Amino acid sequence: MTSDHAVGRERALGHLAALLFAALIAGSFSLGDLAAPHLAPAALNAVRYLIAFLVLLAAYVALFKSAPPRPDRVWRYLLLGGLMAAYLILMFVALRISTPVSTSAVITLIPLMAVGFGWLFLRQTTTPIVMISLLAAACGAVWVIFNGDIDAILALRLGRGEAIFFVGCVAHAAYAPLVRKLNSGEPILYFTLMTVASGGLWAVLVGAGDLIETRWAALPVIVWVAIAYLAIFATAATFFLVQFASVRLPASKVLSYGYLTPVFVILIEGFIGHGWASASVFAGAGATAAALLIMVLAPDS
Repeated sequence: MTSDHAVGRERALGHLAALLFAALIAGSFSLGDLAAPHLAPAALNAVRYLIAFLVLLAAYVALFKSAPPRPDRVWRYLLLGGLMAAYLILMFVALRISTPVSTSAVITLIPLMAVGFGWLFLRQTTTPIVMISLLAAACGAVWVIFNGDIDAILALRLGRGEAIFFVGCVAHAAYAPLVRKLNSGEPILYFTLMTVASGGLWAVLVGAGDLIETRWAALPVIVWVAIAYLAIFATAATFFLVQFASVRLPASKVLSYGYLTPVFVILIEGFIGHGWASASVFAGAGATAAALLIMVLAPDS
């Protein structure tokens, strides 16, 4: 009984971490939109990784009272960091040649692909109720993304930008189950630190030119505010939260919380004075939340 209680507590913490992950990602949309015109995407990602690494390093030293040891099997971190760096970089590449709405629609495929990767890497199985909940949540998310406009949904055309971002989404979907498979008992904070360091290495290699060409002293304050949020909350914190949740929950459940990101975006935009969504959009958001609640209450396998 005590063991069952402990397992239930760990799963609840995993769900809470995944929920917080979705909320923090949502905050990056409003700030990122304000910073995007002033800074090249590759440079932005490289700097966010650097700051995130420093924050995590400081947290590790403060918690463990020592410098982190040399990583074992470095290829694990290079792989995981590369997957997330690919997702972030390809997202910005896609946004240059496609619309944010159509790009956002591709994101809804991530939890469904995670089901396949969860089986491939960990032999995780998904119950029919969880799969139905994922599909229902995806439909609700698409409804929110397209602002409840059926004509806009029917007129969706996927082109080269969406195809590029799909590759990034595949990388993201593979990330969560691989965290669980490749973690050999290392503390989550250490595992996150090494993953972020590796992701930063990839980002710097890709964005070296933009880093050199950017006039950093001339950037407006809002860019630095956005960079700070993206680095601390949308990178360091979310990497930690995803890894924390991934060792406690199936990959499909962890990444399905991403469906709530558009819902949180609606709430944030409303509270900061950018206007509230229509009643039909809120209905779609409610459907997404209800489907995810059913999924949360369903057994893992």
